[in-house]
Amino acid sequence: MDIKQIQDLIRFVSKSGVSEVSIEQNEFKITIKTTLTQTVVNATLPAPVAAIPAAAAAAPAPVSPTTHASAPAEAPAAADESKYITVKSPMIGTFYRSSTPEKPAFVNVGDEIKPGKVTCIIEAMKLFNEIESEVSGRIVKILVENATPVEYDQPLFLVEPM
Repeated sequence: MDIKQIQDLIRFVSKSGVSEVSIEQNEFKITIKTTLTQTVVNATLPAPVAAIPAAAAAAPAPVSPTTHASAPAEAPAAADESKYITVKSPMIGTFYRSSTPEKPAFVNVGDEIKPGKVTCIIEAMKLFNEIESEVSGRIVKILVENATPVEYDQPLFLVEPM
């Protein structure tokens, strides 16, 4: 399936009123879900064979002595983050913290959020999707830089529950 066929399929699903469509063909899978305000597309493609040079794939990563020394120090930090809720991207696209470059960010570190509050925008195929919070809490960390690509299920924010 090429990009033109996917775009046509998204338009068709959006206009038809169907809430979800899944298609599987050999190594290709696509799921399109629609709501009243946005369309979510999840696509799984086979990994390109030439993505990693053979020499790089065969060679083990070098391990430096400092890696072992810093590993115990990182363990408490990971334990501290376990009490936070991770807000993840519901789609593939480009992450934006505000609606335009001139406007302030939807949320900043320290801001309190509640379900329904817009936290960011993810642009996918020229559609700007407002991502609303599904949890209540305080933003502790923003894990993605503005105007960078994000993957489906990629962590975006750490939220301290209230």
